[in-house]
Amino acid sequence: MLVDARNPLNIGAAARAMSNFGFRRLRVVNHYRLAFREARSAVGAPELLREAEECRDVPEAITDCSFVVGTTAAEARRIEHPLHRLEAGAEMIRTCTASGSHCALLFGSEKRGLSNSDISFCHCLMRIPTREEHSSMNLGQAVAVCLYELIRGDAPAAIEDTAPHATGEELARMEQELLKCLLLSGYTKPGAEAATEERVRKLLRRMQLSSEDARTWTGMLAKMQLRQRKDSRT
Repeated sequence: MLVDARNPLNIGAAARAMSNFGFRRLRVVNHYRLAFREARSAVGAPELLREAEECRDVPEAITDCSFVVGTTAAEARRIEHPLHRLEAGAEMIRTCTASGSHCALLFGSEKRGLSNSDISFCHCLMRIPTREEHSSMNLGQAVAVCLYELIRGDAPAAIEDTAPHATGEELARMEQELLKCLLLSGYTKPGAEAATEERVRKLLRRMQLSSEDARTWTGMLAKMQLRQRKDSRT
């Protein structure tokens, strides 16, 4: 998944790398409205590029994903998420896909990488172990390196009888109900709504909830709001 890539040639190069290593589903979150579908750099992958899904934002792009991994060079940035080297992150993704869950691998823009808001939708972060003196990579190269690592390891045996992880859509519903409860309770301070929302989003993803647990919590939180509103009227 490419978030705010600025150069159509880089998007084409990413599509070429995906075709090289057998990955077929590309999603593009593009606020620059780039004409990327005919990029010459997508050698051998024009169909993959033409079928790329365009999403208006990260939440829409990860709706059906149960595990979201962001990529970062981690330069001069405060990281609150678990940060793994490429090898460990790839192993986690392979394990998740073996259970039948959908995973998303996010790459940020060439200039700034993923924003803090983008990262707040991730369960963890992954970095390519480049040298500190020159840590950033070309977007197309970074995609190729990560995808090679994903296919390089042995595929884990299929996991059975494991509760499916909550999808992005299920976590978003739970997040909204929890934010409403926090607002009703007075926990959320005026002017701090955005910061509270980002903290809640990160917290929910660290919890690694199952789909059933997320739905249960959403129902409980909705019920709590009814009680809070009833008490406020008495």
